[in-house]
Amino acid sequence: MSISPSAAAIPGALVISLDFEINWGVRDQQTLAQYGANLLGVRQAIPAMLALFAEFGLHVTWATVGLLFFETKAEMLAHLPAVRPEYADPNLSPYLVLDQVGEDEAHDPYHFGRSLINQIRATPGQEMASHTFCHYYCLERGQTVESFRHDIETAVRVGAEQGMALRSLVFPRNQYNAQYLETCRAAGISSYRGNEQSWIYKERSEEQQALYKRGARLLDAYVNLSGQHTARWADMARSFPYNVPASRFLRPWSGRLKALEGLRLRRILAGMEHAAKHGEVFHLWWHPHNFGVNLAENMAVLRRIAQHFRRLQARYGFESLSMGEVADRLSSYSNSPAA
Repeated sequence: MSISPSAAAIPGALVISLDFEINWGVRDQQTLAQYGANLLGVRQAIPAMLALFAEFGLHVTWATVGLLFFETKAEMLAHLPAVRPEYADPNLSPYLVLDQVGEDEAHDPYHFGRSLINQIRATPGQEMASHTFCHYYCLERGQTVESFRHDIETAVRVGAEQGMALRSLVFPRNQYNAQYLETCRAAGISSYRGNEQSWIYKERSEEQQALYKRGARLLDAYVNLSGQHTARWADMARSFPYNVPASRFLRPWSGRLKALEGLRLRRILAGMEHAAKHGEVFHLWWHPHNFGVNLAENMAVLRRIAQHFRRLQARYGFESLSMGEVADRLSSYSNSPAA
């Protein structure tokens, strides 16, 4: 499988994907007392980000947990998949704590997101995508291909019922599992966000995560330990669904690490410039709740990134593409099974 000669003319692109999950993504790690301010802050962060994306013409993929799509708890309960994950650690399953969910978004802003989804859909250039239905963990003990199939099919079906074709996927906690790709394809998924090609970022279950790797990832955010992680079109075109791999996590602004902020930003801008110069893809990602506190400081960093994109756009023809748009382009230029 190879990319066609005409693909050599494809300019580089900035891809941004956001893991939109609110409490469904952190409930097994942090309590509302610990992290509630970040989660509530999502309701100010998303409109601020959308305004900036519209200002700079940035196309963004919003990988959204399916449980956020509903207006009421009754509607949510009526759409649950018949087969659900039976993790060895029951704390990982949100289905066992649904009694803690409120009746609707007004009463429970931590577990419903329809109003925010409507804002995203109303903003030009934004792609709604899947973060699985229940924030499904693909490498934890107890997960199976069958329970994953029910999960992703439910997510895609709920999206379709609301007028959204969910074609891109982000694996929760970046737990990429190659055994699930055929299931993704059958469900209509054309692209997913893979992990950076480095031992630092190799996918692991939560219990397998080593502290030294977490430390290395933190250091890599400020100092180039592992490379720029830009992706070549020819490499992405070799398999389907297309792997649009991550390049860099946009870590939230930290007052404790304020002295290093210049290094963190410079690391991202250098990766973008490398992609623009070489006609490659730079994939930046984060969670809306990362901007839930220190919103002004985080938005200032994002504006610097957007301004740098605009400079690269003018100089190199650098583009802004969603994951779905990358898949469309790869399908047009490649001899892949999707072409």
